[in-house]
Amino acid sequence: MAQEYEVIIGMEVHAQLLTRSKMFCSCSADYVDAPPNTHVCPVCMALPGALPVINKAAVEATIRTGLALNCRIASFSVFARKNYFYPDLPKGYQISQYELPLTTDGWVEIEDDAGHPKRVRIRRAHLEEDTGKLVHMDGYSLVDLNRAGVPLLEIVTEADLRSADEAYRYLRKLRTILRYLGVSTADMEKGAMRCEANLSVRPKGQKTLGTKVEIKNLNSFKAVRDAIAYEVQRQVRILEEGGTIEQVTLGWDASRGRTFVQRTKEEAHDYRYFPEPDLLPLEVSQEWVEALRETLPELPDAKMDRFVREYGLSRKEAWIVVEEQDVAQWYEAAVRAYGAPRQVYNWLTGEIFRYLNEANVPIDEIRVTPEGLAELLRLVDDGTINRNTAKSVLQEMLATGKDARTIVEEQGLAQVSDEAALASIVEEILAAHPDEVRRYRAGKKGLFGWFVGQVMRATRGKANPDLVRKLLQERLNE
Repeated sequence: MAQEYEVIIGMEVHAQLLTRSKMFCSCSADYVDAPPNTHVCPVCMALPGALPVINKAAVEATIRTGLALNCRIASFSVFARKNYFYPDLPKGYQISQYELPLTTDGWVEIEDDAGHPKRVRIRRAHLEEDTGKLVHMDGYSLVDLNRAGVPLLEIVTEADLRSADEAYRYLRKLRTILRYLGVSTADMEKGAMRCEANLSVRPKGQKTLGTKVEIKNLNSFKAVRDAIAYEVQRQVRILEEGGTIEQVTLGWDASRGRTFVQRTKEEAHDYRYFPEPDLLPLEVSQEWVEALRETLPELPDAKMDRFVREYGLSRKEAWIVVEEQDVAQWYEAAVRAYGAPRQVYNWLTGEIFRYLNEANVPIDEIRVTPEGLAELLRLVDDGTINRNTAKSVLQEMLATGKDARTIVEEQGLAQVSDEAALASIVEEILAAHPDEVRRYRAGKKGLFGWFVGQVMRATRGKANPDLVRKLLQERLNE
């Protein structure tokens, strides 16, 4: 019998915080479009005599995140120097936190691979500073220090994840929480959220952990899923061939679909952590924590539970809407304007999501407002247009920004509900297809939909489908 293996995964996530200034100086943290080395000062350039000052907004963002992650907020925490060769940090060390971080012992709930609720424990979430950026040219490298010193929140899990898919779901949940809080864009493709996976494999049933490797700088959800899946297969293959796993730091080559060795793995003592002598310990009062707790929004899990309870959605359906905060707000506004939460959900996740994917735009940039969708659905309800016509009208609304009623009037799309006119068209269709009428009356009931389609085609889709079905049934069943 083939040996089964178990994968053990812990995640480290670095999220840039949305503050106006850097972590330890007053330089602007908005570096994305700035010319190189224009958002710098003596502090972030590490000039002699320059001293750091803690960014209060970054501390508050970390406390709010810790509360949202069910963490314990430390009343006393300490910044430390992490000594490592950073070619893009002029100090030659990073100011971070180690033994006494700001938040610890939290959890995030995801679904495991069987669809059951699972808590992923958060070991710590602490503050540090980002590095600069190296630009490699032919034979030399240039450094841009605009990013050096931007506040980073590092969130470290326990080794609770058991598959690439669980890691993927954890990261998406974490991104949603950070965005709801407004503390980070958490945009992986733009470098605002980066992650590393610490991974080991062991035979199923074995208690001792296997040798751990770290996969660094995964910059997309797809990269996380693919890199972990590949590395699990690689380690299993080595173990089955009688080999041993080396403790190394790996990179991910997306173009080749494989991991590669970057360096041998460092341990904590290699960084020679010691308390930052230029910064006092950080003391946080319980009153400060409670005041920040009051600023928390309705968080994703609570919103999902409410959507299930108030709108009759399943948990899976509710999460589809809740995962992006702007989508959840759009949905609720449409429900307030129209009612019928299920009907709004179907139109949102069907026609509107299709447009969002094709146009690659966020929902707050589309030309249809929640109230505009409500007006369109009322035109269906009162019989002005049918559902198929409404889909076409919605596409026109998305393309032009016009309201539904204007489009219906300009294009003459109002539904034909004149019974006498439709009865005449039904007679023409039946007279033109006597063979199909005989076959239907002989028991080929599946032809009924074909007759409906013929009438709808004759009226360019504008016939009231309920009335068409009624008239056809009356004539065909005579």
